Amino acid sequence: MFLLSCMGTCLCFVKLASAEVNLPIEQSSSVELQAPQDPTQQSLSSPSTEKAEQKSEAEEGKKEKKKKIKSDHAGSFVVAPLPIVSPALGAGIVPILGYITPIPAKDRTLEPSVVGVGGLITNDGSRGFGLGADLYLDKARYELESVYAHGNLNYNLYGEGFVNGNAGLKLPLEQRGQIFFIKLLHRIPWDFYVGGRFITGSSLITLKPTFEKIPPIPPDIGLHTDLRALGMEVSRDSRPNRFYPLKGSVIDFTGDFFAQDLGSKYSFQSYKFTFNKYLSLSDKQVLAYNLYWCGTGGSPPFYGNCIYGANNILRGYTAGRYLDRYMLATQLEYRLVLPWKFGLVGFGGIGAVAPGSDQFFRANHLLPGGGTGIRYMLSKKYHVNLRTDFAWGKDNFTWGVGVGEAF
Repeated sequence: MFLLSCMGTCLCFVKLASAEVNLPIEQSSSVELQAPQDPTQQSLSSPSTEKAEQKSEAEEGKKEKKKKIKSDHAGSFVVAPLPIVSPALGAGIVPILGYITPIPAKDRTLEPSVVGVGGLITNDGSRGFGLGADLYLDKARYELESVYAHGNLNYNLYGEGFVNGNAGLKLPLEQRGQIFFIKLLHRIPWDFYVGGRFITGSSLITLKPTFEKIPPIPPDIGLHTDLRALGMEVSRDSRPNRFYPLKGSVIDFTGDFFAQDLGSKYSFQSYKFTFNKYLSLSDKQVLAYNLYWCGTGGSPPFYGNCIYGANNILRGYTAGRYLDRYMLATQLEYRLVLPWKFGLVGFGGIGAVAPGSDQFFRANHLLPGGGTGIRYMLSKKYHVNLRTDFAWGKDNFTWGVGVGEAF
């Protein structure tokens, strides 16, 4: 299982409006047209007085210009104490603090960087915290992303495969550990990013007391496990705004190779492919599509398999109830912007897990899901939404809360 998800990145355009200071340039001619005045009155409109007035107006103009530039160049903070009601982790709160860096007008085609911290506290004893950053360097020629998370999670394991997940027998577990992830990508022609990844982590999984009937116990229960991998990533993102995309697409492929030669207890491979497409129906309506594939090779621990319901793929399922060597899922979401910073979405999809890549389309093994959600805009500048989704799956109902769109 994952310890803590990192914040996603965004792309937006920040426009800088220039301010002009109009100084009076015809004062001398206007004075010449006036009737002769008393010497006392003339002294009140002396050149020194006129220069002082011009200086005062110029200073006010500069202050307004600085104020405008400061406003346009300012980044955006995102603060949200998110409630969580999870069938996997219980009820609690996920406090999040994030900052999106500004983009100057002359470089508005670049992508802003994101840094953030998050936590996890639930009533079943799960605790954790995480630090993350996604930085675009050297005029977005490089992307550097890094995450560290530490904590303990209490959750139920149903066993590997569709049959065990469908049986509903729970194995209550506690997993304590930490994980560190870093990647560095370089932009190449056609706006692709390619590069390497590194993952290292350790955990201890223990079985919690229970009087219920349980599924088979995995061999890695009760063992301290170190996992370490080198990987690669290829991605292309054509969305003009990554927080709330109105158009464009995302293509991303990752491969992580865990090996005992790197200090990992298990040797296995994990591959993931994501394709997202966005279509504007109007200025306030968007249709978003997501396709996700996951494959695992070698001899992974149970939590190294493809996990259905994690990372919003698909919503309506307890993360970890269905997991296996392969996973395929697809979903469609309709997004509507409402007045007063609110929004509304409706979504639906279908997927499956399987021990082999040729066993996805068994009709009685398909896992459909769908639901609706409410959005509230936390940052108008970047259109960052607070997301809450109500979803129904094959077995149960879920309620999820997060920052940013589901995909």
